Amino acid sequence: MNVSRRNFLALAAAGTSAGLAGCARREQAPAADQGDAQGEEPQLDLRKYEKLKLDMGAWKYDKVHDCYYQLGLTYCLNPVSASYESLAIFVPGAYFDAEKSGESFACTVKKDASKGGFTPATAPIAMPINSAHLSAQASPAAYSYDGLARYLDAGLVYVYAGFRGRSGGFESNSREMYPGGAPWPVADLKAAVRYLRYNASQLPVDPSRIFVFGYGAGGGVSATLGTTGDSALYAKYLEAIGAASYDGNGTTLSDAICGSASWCPITSFDTANSSYEWMLGQRSQADSRAEGSWTRLLSQDLASSFGEYVNGMDLRDEDDNPLTLATIEDGSYADGSYYDYLMGTIRSSAADFLTHTSFPYTHTPAQMSDPCFPGDPNLVPETIEATDAASEAQSADAPGKPTASGVTSVQSTVYDSVESYLSTLNGDDRWISYSSSLGTARITSLADFVAHCKQPTRPVGAFDMLDRSSTTNQLFGVGDQSTLHFDATMGQLLKDRQDGYAAAEGFDAAYAKAWEEDLSKLDSLESSMEERVNAMNPLYVLSGRYGGFGSASVAPHWRISSGLFQTEAALTGELNLALALRHYDSVQDVSYQTVWGRGFELAEREGDPQDNLVGWIVSCCPAPAAEATQEQERKQD
Repeated sequence: MNVSRRNFLALAAAGTSAGLAGCARREQAPAADQGDAQGEEPQLDLRKYEKLKLDMGAWKYDKVHDCYYQLGLTYCLNPVSASYESLAIFVPGAYFDAEKSGESFACTVKKDASKGGFTPATAPIAMPINSAHLSAQASPAAYSYDGLARYLDAGLVYVYAGFRGRSGGFESNSREMYPGGAPWPVADLKAAVRYLRYNASQLPVDPSRIFVFGYGAGGGVSATLGTTGDSALYAKYLEAIGAASYDGNGTTLSDAICGSASWCPITSFDTANSSYEWMLGQRSQADSRAEGSWTRLLSQDLASSFGEYVNGMDLRDEDDNPLTLATIEDGSYADGSYYDYLMGTIRSSAADFLTHTSFPYTHTPAQMSDPCFPGDPNLVPETIEATDAASEAQSADAPGKPTASGVTSVQSTVYDSVESYLSTLNGDDRWISYSSSLGTARITSLADFVAHCKQPTRPVGAFDMLDRSSTTNQLFGVGDQSTLHFDATMGQLLKDRQDGYAAAEGFDAAYAKAWEEDLSKLDSLESSMEERVNAMNPLYVLSGRYGGFGSASVAPHWRISSGLFQTEAALTGELNLALALRHYDSVQDVSYQTVWGRGFELAEREGDPQDNLVGWIVSCCPAPAAEATQEQERKQD
């Protein structure tokens, strides 16, 4: 049979979407046969995971807010950290019948209950990733209802799961370092998902409706969870910590999720450095990109490598037209259908802002700070001083819309009219214009947009820094080598272009050796650097460019929102993710928006970000009759 690349994508997606990612209650397959070649019945120890069984007599109750909750629930058999490999569950009071026993309550599911349009059989689970740069997230050790109302009032069950962060650590009672970094944040959260499904029969939830959401690098983890359901990449990690693989009846447990939401996701680390140079760095001549420096040459080479990468991705627009990059007279990839599509995205965001913003308008720059989401009262927002420093690094976050929640605000500027706003942006060079009669904006070039609104704040090697000092270098560290190089493209360029770089200012031949050595490192479970980078990349499953194409269950529902003026990462990471998702067969819907004028924050074009999130989750979970109609319509399409 002659199967095209795109037909294969559809076939592969259909074959891997049969787990729980369809957001409909489905029977799971029996666990894999453990018998021998003679066809013996599988021998499963059905009591293997009994320690993970939820104690239904241990619920606490907040009478004022009608909320039942349990804290500190260990979600795997062999946790290396009780603080991080555990979770808390918050349940609307309407879903339980309860009997008080001492300080606790024995609860059973009240099957005829309803809350916010859901029942105990249909209620979704909302699970936050509350870390912008993948600091470890501890399970709550204390209870607070602050911020939970919007979730529980809508009928959602809120689960706050801990996970290991970008580096290893120590438990208070041990001198032995436990492993952290890639891909442990993803693996830990997969174990938490399996724990919830293991106990689903006792909880008032639809276990196929698990939604994960995050921001920054946490948004990248949310996206990776969304594309790697039941992926073999994590099997040995899940086995090592004793994640449940089947329930008490021997039914295989899936770690696929129903939906992923993210704000300003930082992800796809294999191209994070090259995409940063292509979009933000290659036209700059400041600091590490100064004329005559070897790092300027590296910046240009990285930008070119991103152009080659895009042209091998088979990205397509909504009308199935291929999106590619082409070179211009100076050899840079600054033309082509991909470039035009990106510029169209930016222009559309500008037009939306200028059309819907009321003037006089007050712009307040903002910067995302942990925590953005509720659940752990012991977390406190980052200091104003730290946030101010980060905001300065955001090149003053040029004008935009009102500050959303989950950010810290700094100085405000008032603009009397559209004209004054555009005049400020343009300065001495007119690069942006707006037609109120047409409701359209024009921008002269990507280079002009970046120069005025998105100047690079990271050096060349934005994520894989020359001195291994970035948080992403930490993410790929191993044991006592807490930071390592991980970018194979940079490693190859340093190897192939040594002579050219050596002729420029500041090059040290030791760089090439450092990358070569670091890229050869194995983690505690003998995974290579390449495997670990793949395990943190949502595109690894979505694109035929990668070996993992079509190898996992992909969530059907997606929401991605990004502030256009943020300089933490290039816009191309989330753009490529949205494009790939829209052409993956098992994906039902992708809400992707860029927000003009906003930075690294929970950027929204309108409304409160968490209210919008809850509304989106609810919209993804129709009543059974409506769901059947939608499924029929999809089949007809």
